[in-house]
Amino acid sequence: MIIPGLVELHVHTAPDVRVRSCDDLELAREAKRIGARAVVIKSHHMLTADRALVARSAVPGVEVFGGVTLNPSVGGLNPAAVEVSLKLGGKIVWLPTLFAARHRAMEGKSGGIVVVENGRVVPVAREIFQQIAAADAILGTGHQSAAEIRIVVAEGVKRILINHPEHAVVGMSIEAQQELRREFPVYFERCYAQPGPGTGSYVSNAEVNLRAIERVGVESTVLATDAGQVENPPWAECWERTFDWLTPRGVSEADLRRMAAETPGRLLGLNP
Repeated sequence: MIIPGLVELHVHTAPDVRVRSCDDLELAREAKRIGARAVVIKSHHMLTADRALVARSAVPGVEVFGGVTLNPSVGGLNPAAVEVSLKLGGKIVWLPTLFAARHRAMEGKSGGIVVVENGRVVPVAREIFQQIAAADAILGTGHQSAAEIRIVVAEGVKRILINHPEHAVVGMSIEAQQELRREFPVYFERCYAQPGPGTGSYVSNAEVNLRAIERVGVESTVLATDAGQVENPPWAECWERTFDWLTPRGVSEADLRRMAAETPGRLLGLNP
C-alpha cells in the first residue's frame, strides 16, 4: 500500500561520497511511478537544490526539491551557501549532521561545528536563521542534541523540522518532544530506520515511531524514510513497509495521509 500524493522530505541519493541505492533521476522516476507528489533529496556533503532542478526538468509530473546541509564541504555555518541554495529554490537548510560537534562527540572525536555555545545560538547561525525565515524555508535541525535543539527552536524560525528525534545523536525523549510541541509549532520527523548501535546496519524504527505518534500526536508528525543507504530496502519499499506496518496497528488512512502527504506538503509550501 502506498498513500497517493505522498511527500518525502528526507532521502539520500547519488552522486555522493558513499554508495547510494539510487540517483536523483532514478528517485524522481520511482516517485512518479508510485504517485508521489514531491521528494526532497539530501546530501551530507553538497548542495542539492541545483540537482533537484535538473531532476524535476528531466522527470515531469513529480516535484523534486533540494537544499543544503551546513557541513564543512559547503563552509559549515556559511550564509553564502544558504543564500545560493535558497536562490536555486532550495526548500530545507539542515544544520550540521556528521560534522556537528554533538555527532563527533558521540563518536569519541573532538572538534565539529558548534551551533549553540554557552546556552546561546552563535551569531552566524542566527544570521542563517534570518535567511531561512525570510525565504519561508524549512530549518532541519540535523544532528544537534535535544538541549541544543530547544535553544535553536526558540529563535523563531516558522518552519522547523526536528530530524529523527529518536536518533542516538539527538536523543530527544518522548517527554521532551511533548514539552517542545506544547511551546512551539515544530514538527517531528519519523524515519523508516536508524543505524543500530554497534551493528553497522539499520534497525526498523516502526515501534518507536508508533509510540511517538500515539503520545506526541499525528498533527506534529512527518513520516519520512531517510533512505538511500544500500543497507536499507529501496526507497519505495521503505514506504510500503511503513504503511503496511502502521495500518493494522490502528493508524487510519486519513492519519497516514496527513503525516505522509498533507503536513510535509504544507511545510514545503505546496498546500495552504
